[in-house]
Amino acid sequence: MLSYVTTVLASLALYVVTGTIYRLYYHPLARFPGPKLAAATHWYEFFHDVIKQGQFIWRIREMHEKYGPVVRITPTELHIKDTDFYDVIYAPASKKRDKYDRWTAGLGAPRSALATVSHNLYRLRRSATSHFFSKRTASNAEPLICKHVERLCGRFAAACQTKSVLQLDAAYIALTMDIITEYSYGTSYDCLAAGDFQPRWKETILAAVSSFALTRQFPWIFPLMKATPSSILRFLIPNGKLWLEWQELMRREVDKVITNHAAGKKADGTIFQALLDSDLPAEEKEAERLQDEAQVIVAAGSETTAETLAIITFYLVRDKTRLERVRQELSTVPLQPSEGKSLLTQLEQLPYLNAVISEGLRVMHGVPTTRLPRVAHEPIKYKEWVIPPNTPISQINYFVHTDPTIFPDPLEFHPERWIAARENNIRLDQYLVSFGKGSRQCVGINLAYAELFLTLATVLRRFEFENFETTVADVAVARDLFAGAPAPGSKGVRAIVTKVL
Repeated sequence: MLSYVTTVLASLALYVVTGTIYRLYYHPLARFPGPKLAAATHWYEFFHDVIKQGQFIWRIREMHEKYGPVVRITPTELHIKDTDFYDVIYAPASKKRDKYDRWTAGLGAPRSALATVSHNLYRLRRSATSHFFSKRTASNAEPLICKHVERLCGRFAAACQTKSVLQLDAAYIALTMDIITEYSYGTSYDCLAAGDFQPRWKETILAAVSSFALTRQFPWIFPLMKATPSSILRFLIPNGKLWLEWQELMRREVDKVITNHAAGKKADGTIFQALLDSDLPAEEKEAERLQDEAQVIVAAGSETTAETLAIITFYLVRDKTRLERVRQELSTVPLQPSEGKSLLTQLEQLPYLNAVISEGLRVMHGVPTTRLPRVAHEPIKYKEWVIPPNTPISQINYFVHTDPTIFPDPLEFHPERWIAARENNIRLDQYLVSFGKGSRQCVGINLAYAELFLTLATVLRRFEFENFETTVADVAVARDLFAGAPAPGSKGVRAIVTKVL
């Protein structure tokens, strides 16, 4: 028995040693600069992202300060910190870019479009719903968006009477959650009706995305959780109750859509009806795949927009001069369609409101804040380096948005930079990458912009707010938990409605 254990341990040690030697000296990336420990093992990333809770992003920044613009950050992956090279990594559809399978495996939704590795399969999956996220279709959602914004305003008006403290990020995610679920299924989660805006959904989504650092290292966690009976999982992981409830809710909604579709009861004008009516193969319409898609659409379609709304509200309430400038501009537009133009179309023409939204998206950085590796089929040349084909390469959005050569004083909320750029014919918007770029850009970008314009235009004109025990530290990115997160202890964006205008 002892000899058997000794043999196993010796074999394991030999495997580790030979693997390390290969990675350091014979791997195709061996000549690229970076820490030897990062090149030798994924445990280096694990330590900074899991043990130290989302700090690998700052370690990557330190690597670039020491080694230059291209760094080997893991045994298999390169990171490039060069804003002008972003469009090469995140290229248009004419240049195939796969996703990194190690990265997508940790998402817990393997059959969703977001987690699709293959460029070609992604194009197939996206084709079924791309028209649903077009600029025109998103504009047609104005009545749906405005309906839920009115409900939010009703809640704000009631809060003004009691002068209660509002958790603005929870309120806004209740809004965006109701919009995206009705847009997807035809019925909303009705979060806006809950007395506390159902912050548990925000907690559930944040817990799910925050686990990405761990599940990326151990991608078998989510499949194991899904395969375990819910009664057992609730016993083993009490804190996973909300995640289970969310999964069960999504499955019920998907099953209902499939059942109604089979019975000829169509929910026309919804994302999942479009999927079921599409020419996709039958396996692409299975309940398990639609549930994966639902998980991603609901999470991505609520969190990014809600956080941007909360951050913009915080900064404008903090700076009355900028708030008044927005209101003066908004006063030129009636709060309803006029002269054959939709309200959204009129709002999109307002330069300062556009600048405020662009700056809000920049300082929010987008979801995810984490890196998004792409895999090119061909060698890529960067300066004197030739990157081998099939190498995962990334550039973190946060580094683009805080590049001082593009955005002076990058940590400051300064909407006027966008006005100045436009006046000087500088295309500053090409460096706004909150929704990514290229063939894998977030499909929900048009719907998100529609929500931002319509919500801000209504809320800022109707209510006076006062920030409550909220500082810049509560909205600044301190950790990369897939989505950017403030330092531990932050209570988010809180405010009091002081007046109905």
